[in-house]
Amino acid sequence: MAFSEVKENGPKVALKRELGLFSAVSLILAVMIGSGIFVSPTSALERSGSVGFCLIIWASCGALSLLGALAFAELGTVVPRSGAEYVFFVEAFAPLHHYLGQLPAFICSWVYVMVLRPAEVAVVILTFAEYSVQPFTIFMADIPKASMVQVKKLIALLALGLITYINISSVKLFVRVQNVFTVCKVAACVMVISGGLWWLASGRTELLKDPFEGTIASPGSIALAFYSGLWAYDGWTSATIVTEEVQRPEVNILRSILIAVPTISILYVSMNLMYMSALTIPEMIGAPAVAVLWAERVLPGWMGFVIPLGVALSTFGCALSIQFGVSRLCYVAGQEGHVPRIFSFVHVTRMTPAAAVAFQGMLSLACIMLGNIVELIEFASFLTWVFYGLAMIALLVMRRTKADVHRPYSVPTLIPWLVLLVAIFLAVLPIVEDPSPKYLFAVAFILLGIGVYHCYVFKKRKSFFMRKLTFLAQVLCMVVPSDQCDD
Repeated sequence: MAFSEVKENGPKVALKRELGLFSAVSLILAVMIGSGIFVSPTSALERSGSVGFCLIIWASCGALSLLGALAFAELGTVVPRSGAEYVFFVEAFAPLHHYLGQLPAFICSWVYVMVLRPAEVAVVILTFAEYSVQPFTIFMADIPKASMVQVKKLIALLALGLITYINISSVKLFVRVQNVFTVCKVAACVMVISGGLWWLASGRTELLKDPFEGTIASPGSIALAFYSGLWAYDGWTSATIVTEEVQRPEVNILRSILIAVPTISILYVSMNLMYMSALTIPEMIGAPAVAVLWAERVLPGWMGFVIPLGVALSTFGCALSIQFGVSRLCYVAGQEGHVPRIFSFVHVTRMTPAAAVAFQGMLSLACIMLGNIVELIEFASFLTWVFYGLAMIALLVMRRTKADVHRPYSVPTLIPWLVLLVAIFLAVLPIVEDPSPKYLFAVAFILLGIGVYHCYVFKKRKSFFMRKLTFLAQVLCMVVPSDQCDD
């Protein structure tokens, strides 16, 4: 049957609302809990200098993240579309100026779709490969180091293929897999907390007797400590990225944020407390994997596999959810003409943006093959907070331009201003502290994006090659324009 016949005779071709409240909460948890809380949650500790002050910073960062997420929840009720800050920019700024109005949204999609999210998926998947083999290293002692590197890369490629298959297959499959992995990673966090409580209950409290000893009070160190903490909480926008697939988004997005972000805050503060009750500050700062070192000291020897397993489960679920979210951003950007429109097409039977998912899989594959891509993430990551700050401006703009739109709830005006100030601080601080050439590369990448925008978005130049590629992708991925794009 031809694709056109499927559209005419079959069910509506569009994304389906498959994410209930539990799944929306699970999505936020999946993206926010990566490997960092298990492997390297020490930057805030190193900058703050003491146990007590570090815990205050972790709790404060959780509160600030909640405020930002609540502002995004209001934006999600004003603009009930997938894409998070991208669609907020489209609705707030595009009507203000014919040329410049669409530029913030395009640059947002350019950075997220082409570089940042695929690179993040690649790094997280490589971390998954590293920790998935760790429980079996005792059986691999005779394998040369170079061969182990290739084994881990092969595992990473297989995992990338699996998450891409899941996200192409169906949203229901994604929901089932994501929910299982999220429950497992939260269970791993609870195990760390339970083990720490047992450690404290046995009277080993000497490392917590003077919690504020060694506190570093310099403004620069405090700023960097907050910077580290807030990066660890990143991911609180996840529910608004997939608004069109959330059931009753006007209710469930806010509820999912109110459940997920405080839960993350409690887990993060508690886990750091448990780490610091068993490990000294120098030990934590010097440990290649804090949770593994902690487990060696606190847990029975036969449970040594639990933490590496927890990291592996956490990273796999995180990569799965990041790819799911960015493919939806790609889908919406395709509807707006900011990326090739083939990415807004939907699979004729699976109702997933299959071409967008496959494209993200290929970009992540390229990142894995490149090898060391941490700097690739670092050069673009500071732009995330630029976009968060612009989202707060978009909220303030739409308070005027869309004043008549029904808002089930709204945040006090002080909140977007506060988040805006935090965003400016987090965007500027890395450049001030480390004015490295990578930020020039970021500027060059944005300028390249502006060139692409001018030629192919604003001028709407057509490419014969792109038409052929669109046809090929449509045949290979079995996708058709969604019903939202018919006009």
